Amino acid sequence: MRAQFVLSEIGVGLRRNLTMTFAVIVSVALSLALFGGSLLMSDQVSTMKGYWYDKVNVSIYLCNKSDAESDPNCARGAVTTEQKKQIESDLDKMSVVDTVAHETADQAYKHYKEQFGDSPLASSLTPDQMQESFRVKLTEPEKYQVIATAFDGRDGVQSVQDQKSYLDNLFELLNGMNWAARAVMAMMLVVALMLIVNTVRVSAFSRRRETGIMRLVGASGFYIQAPFIMEAAVAGLIGGGVACAFLLIARYFIIDHGLALSEKLNLINFIGWDAVLTKLPLILATSLLMPALAAFFALRKYLKV
Repeated sequence: MRAQFVLSEIGVGLRRNLTMTFAVIVSVALSLALFGGSLLMSDQVSTMKGYWYDKVNVSIYLCNKSDAESDPNCARGAVTTEQKKQIESDLDKMSVVDTVAHETADQAYKHYKEQFGDSPLASSLTPDQMQESFRVKLTEPEKYQVIATAFDGRDGVQSVQDQKSYLDNLFELLNGMNWAARAVMAMMLVVALMLIVNTVRVSAFSRRRETGIMRLVGASGFYIQAPFIMEAAVAGLIGGGVACAFLLIARYFIIDHGLALSEKLNLINFIGWDAVLTKLPLILATSLLMPALAAFFALRKYLKV
């Protein structure tokens, strides 16, 4: 097969159907950009899970005098020194416990003032109204229920709270957004495939005379199909290149010069450039193979060359 002939036919096809080729490039670029974005979103959620789950604590809040008067869980009175010692001793014996930190009422009051000192409620609170607590770091955050079963309802314990449950709600929201992006990506891929099929059919129809002559002189089916397949592959590859550019630009401006510089988000561990760069070969390979296969089957089914 002469490469020069194939390349000339590709150029002719792209020029004859310029508007449809442009539509293919745009639809492939958008669908693959969403595809890459959904993969990066999954990586981001996994990174955040690993980062935050390693830092979450189980908090065992102890009854104070105010709770003894108003909270049914503290009906037997405020926590005593002996009860606190027993709770700490039991925690130290548990294999799922990594570290235990005791926060006094004065320390809790100080932390509250540091975080919510500007709120109207802060001026009316006193240290004796704050709850003492044990902050428990687990070797495996998923085993929170072991702590809850052991200490929930015990004398002197007001409640046992797992910070992981709050993070789970956030991650469920992020995963939902990720699946929504994948649904839009799937629709865009269908649109792109339909455009590719129609572009190939129009291109083949416009060159039906040349195709008939090639058949008469004994050209093989693959030789006849090759220019159309490669035409679709080139358009798809251009779209894939645009999608890669979208992801690189988004990573640079949205994260490096946007979210990462925000003081409110400085505790989030964002994905690095390596996560983006490893997705680019997959996007380019998909942008090349998907249009080529679509064109191949379109020619076999509709054109019967």
